[in-house]
Amino acid sequence: MTDWSIITKEPLSDILGQERAKQHLKSALLVDRHVIISGPPGIGKTTIAKNIARLLPTLDLNDCEYHCNPKTPACPTCISTKTKTKKVTGSERFIRIQGSPDLTVEDLLGDIDPIKALKSGPLSIEAFTPGKIFRANQGILFFDEVNRCPEKLQNSLLQVLEEGKATLGAYSIEIPANFIFIGTMNPDDSSTESLSEVFLDRFDIVEMTYPETLEIESRIVLNKGKRLEIGFPPGLLSWALGFVRDLRSSKDIEKKPSVRASLGIYERAQAHALLSGRKTVTHADIEAIIVSVIAHRITLKPSVRYTQSPEEFVQNEFQKFKHNHPVKDEQAGGSL
Repeated sequence: MTDWSIITKEPLSDILGQERAKQHLKSALLVDRHVIISGPPGIGKTTIAKNIARLLPTLDLNDCEYHCNPKTPACPTCISTKTKTKKVTGSERFIRIQGSPDLTVEDLLGDIDPIKALKSGPLSIEAFTPGKIFRANQGILFFDEVNRCPEKLQNSLLQVLEEGKATLGAYSIEIPANFIFIGTMNPDDSSTESLSEVFLDRFDIVEMTYPETLEIESRIVLNKGKRLEIGFPPGLLSWALGFVRDLRSSKDIEKKPSVRASLGIYERAQAHALLSGRKTVTHADIEAIIVSVIAHRITLKPSVRYTQSPEEFVQNEFQKFKHNHPVKDEQAGGSL
C-alpha cells in the first residue's frame, strides 16, 4: 500500500473549491483505490491529478523508464543489465495517456520485439517491449478521457487493475504494474464509448463540478489567466463571469461554457482594451469579444439550434443579460 499519510494534511491547493471532490479523492487514495474523475471540461481534473502526484514521496529507484524497484527489477533492461539507482519524484512518476479510438492494446501493454525474440527467445522477458502503463510504475497513471477508448482496450486493463500485473496475449510474460489509476471522463459527451460494467467495477467515481461560487471562479481566473498591463475593474469582471454562469443555467444549452470561457473573457478583454488604446477594460471590450470566446464552446439544444446559430444565441443572451444586469457606475472604477 502506498503511504498516503501526507494527503491527510495537504489540501490539494492547486484547485480552488471542489471540497467534496477533494474529500472523496483523499479517502479513495488512502486505501489505494483506482478512481475516475467525472465532470465537464475545464474544471481542473488534470490539475488535481498532477497535484496528487506531487504528494507522492521521492523514491530511490532504478534509472530506467519503468521505475523499477532495485530489489525486484522487472523491466527487460534492469533484468539483463545492472542499472544505477536515482531519486525519482512523484511528478516524474506521473504518466499521462490521452484516450482515443486509435489507441491500441500494444500501445498500453507492450509487444514482442521480433528481433529480440530471435536472439533471446519469443517467451523471454528480454524480447518484451513494455507499453506506456509501465512507465507509471510506483506512481500515477493518468488516463484522460478514458471513455474515448473502445471496449477491447478497456478489457486489456482489467488484469492490471485487479492484480497489478499484465499478461501479453498468449505469452506468459508478467510484469508488475504498481500504480494508482486516475481516469477522467465527461459524462455529457455523446461522442464517446460506453464503459463496460466490469471495467467500471474496478473504480470509484468522483464527481467534479463547475466552480461552486462566483467568488471562486473569479479567483481561478485571476490565478490562471494571463495578466497584461491593463486594469480590470473587479466589479466588471464579476459581471462578465456572471454572464458565463448565467449561460450554464440556460435550459437551451446542452454543452455549457467551461472555465476556459471565463479565462478567455478575462484575457481577451484586456487585449482588446490594449489594442484600443485604453489602460482599463470597459464593458465595451467585453461585448466586443464575447461571441468569439463563447459561441464555439456551447452546443444548443435541437429546439433552438434550428432557429439560430450559437453566435446569434450568445449575442442575444448577452443583450438580455445587459438589460437585466446593467453595468453600474462603481463597476467601472478600480482595477485588478
